[in-house]
Amino acid sequence: MTAQSLVLLVVFLATLLMLAYPLGTYLAKVGEGEPIRGLMWIRKIEDFFYRLAGISPDSEMGWQVYALALLVFNALGGLTVYAVQRLQAWLPLNPQAFANVNPDSSFNTAISFTTNTNWQGYVGESTMSYLTQMLVLTGQNFLSAATGMAVAYALIRGFKRHSVKSIGNFWHDLTRSTLYVLLPLSTLFAVFLISQGVIQNFSAYKEVSLIEPVTYQQAKTGSDGQPVRDEKGNPVMESRIAKTQTLAMGPVASQEAIKLLGTNGGGFFNANSAHPYENPTPLSNFAEMLSILLIPAGLCFAFGRMVGDIRQGWAVLGAMTVIFVAMTTVVLITEQQAHPGLQALGIDQTANALQSGGNMEGKETRFGISASALFAAVTTAASCGAVNTMHDSLTPLGGMVPMLLMQLGEVVFGGVGSGLYGMLIFAILAVFIAGLMIGRTPEYLGKKIQSFEMKMVSIAILVTPLLVLGGTALAITVASGKAGILNPGAHGFSEILYALSSAANNNGSAFAGLSANTPFYNILLAIAMWFGRFTPIVAVLAIAGSLAAKKRLEVTAGTMPTHGSLFIALLVGTVIMVGVLTYIPAIALGPIVEHLQLYVIR
Repeated sequence: MTAQSLVLLVVFLATLLMLAYPLGTYLAKVGEGEPIRGLMWIRKIEDFFYRLAGISPDSEMGWQVYALALLVFNALGGLTVYAVQRLQAWLPLNPQAFANVNPDSSFNTAISFTTNTNWQGYVGESTMSYLTQMLVLTGQNFLSAATGMAVAYALIRGFKRHSVKSIGNFWHDLTRSTLYVLLPLSTLFAVFLISQGVIQNFSAYKEVSLIEPVTYQQAKTGSDGQPVRDEKGNPVMESRIAKTQTLAMGPVASQEAIKLLGTNGGGFFNANSAHPYENPTPLSNFAEMLSILLIPAGLCFAFGRMVGDIRQGWAVLGAMTVIFVAMTTVVLITEQQAHPGLQALGIDQTANALQSGGNMEGKETRFGISASALFAAVTTAASCGAVNTMHDSLTPLGGMVPMLLMQLGEVVFGGVGSGLYGMLIFAILAVFIAGLMIGRTPEYLGKKIQSFEMKMVSIAILVTPLLVLGGTALAITVASGKAGILNPGAHGFSEILYALSSAANNNGSAFAGLSANTPFYNILLAIAMWFGRFTPIVAVLAIAGSLAAKKRLEVTAGTMPTHGSLFIALLVGTVIMVGVLTYIPAIALGPIVEHLQLYVIR
C-alpha cells in the first residue's frame, strides 16, 4: 500500500469516528422516543402525521404485528413505484417525454428500491422522468432506509427489555427515523453537494455542439436490444461519429444525498457517482464515502447506549472495522499493481501514464486509484451500491474484495439498520459457538440464547447464500442467463456471481459487464432482492420478540464478557468462517481462477 493510500484510509476512519460518536447519542434518543431539544417543531409534524393516519404512537406491537405492518407497508410501496413507472408517460414533470417503463424492468426496479437494493438495470437519464425519480425512487430511498433503522431499534429493544411481549411500534420507529434523522441529514448534505457542483433543477436536457466530432466504437445491437455477436461469440462493433452531446439535467442533489446517507446507491445517472453531476470533486467524493458509513457506524454507538453499556457498541464497531481495514488493504494494494499482461509485453511502466501508478482502467482521473479503490470497499461494506469506478475493470483480486464484502452478509458496517442487526445476528451465533466450546448455556446481554433464537439465526444467515448460489447456478445453466454474459470464462462467471451477491444482499452495485435488463434477470434478481431483504428481517423481529419476553440474567463470574478484544476476535472469526466456508468454492471458480490466468504464459 502506498503512503497516500494509508493516509487516506487513516484520515477517513478518524473522521468517520469523530462524526459517528456524537451521532450515536442522537440516534439513541431517536430510538428511545425522547424529545429532542431544539427540534420540538419536528415533534409537531410527527404528531400531525400520527393524527392524520389515526395511529397512536404510544401503542406497542408484538413482533408478529410489527412484522406484518412492515411487510404490508413495503409491499404497498413497491406497488406504488411500479405504478408510477408504468404511467409516467402521462404524468407531469417529464420534459423529455419518456415512455412508460416496460413491465419486467418496472417490476425489478420497484422491488429494488423497496428493498434498499437500488439495483438499476436501466439508464436513469434516458428512462425515468423527473417525477419518477423524485416521487417514488427518492421517496423509497427514505422509506427503505427508515425500515432498516426500525428493525434495528426493535432488535435493540429485544435485548434491553425483559418479560414483555412488545418490541415497539413500527409506525413510530419509521416516522421518527425519517423526520429526525434521514430528512435533516439529507437536506444538509444536499446543500453541500450543490456547493460542490451537483446540479438541482427541472430544466429540459441541453443539446450542445462538440468543438470537434468524435469517432467511437459501439457494440452493435439487434432488434431485441441484445449485442450482436460473431461466430466466435465476440461482440460486433460498429463505428459512430458524434457531433453533438446531450447534457442531462434534473433534481440530482436531493436524490444523491439520501442515496448515500440511506445506503441506497441508486444514481440519477447511469454512471452513478462517477458522473461529474453526481460527484464533481475530490472533496465531494470524500464526503460521499463518509456519508455512506455515517449512520451505520453511529447506530453501533446508539446500540451501546440503548442497552446501557457503550462498550457493547464499541465491540461491534471494532469487529466491523477490523474486517473493513483488512479487506480495504487488499483492494488498495491490488489496484496499485500494474497489469501483468502489460508487464509481459515489456511495456515501460514508468512511461505509461495510465499504468505506472497501477490499474487506472475504469477509474476517474479526478479521483485516482486510492480514492476509487476505497470507494469500492466502502460501498460494498455498506449496503449501498453507489460506485465511482467501474467494478468490472478492477483486477481479479480487487474485484473479489467488493464481492466478498457483500457475501459476508454486508455486516461490515452494512446498510442503515441492516448492518447492525446483521452483525448482532453473528454476535448471537458467536456466543452460541463459545457456549458449546465451554459447555455453558450461551447468553448475550443478559439473555439466554436457546433453540428458537438459533433457528431464526440460521434462517437469517442461510437464506442469502441459498439465493446467491442457487441463482448463480440457474443463470449459468440456462440460455437466458448465459446470453447476458459479456466476457466468457472465469470473468463472465464472476459477473453473474457478483450480480446475485449484490441482489440477495441488497447492495445494488454491479460488475456492469452483465446485460441484466432482460426478463430473465429482472425477475430472477427481483426474487433474490425481495427474499434477501425480508426473510432476514422477519427472522430478526422474531428474535427480538423472543428476547424481549425473557427474564434478564444477572452477570456472574462465569458470564462470558462480550465487550473485550477476545469477543471481537471471536465475532470476526465467526463472520469470516461463515463467509469463507459458504462462498470460497464459487470465488475460486471466478476471481481466483481469473487472477491465476493473468500469469499464464500464452
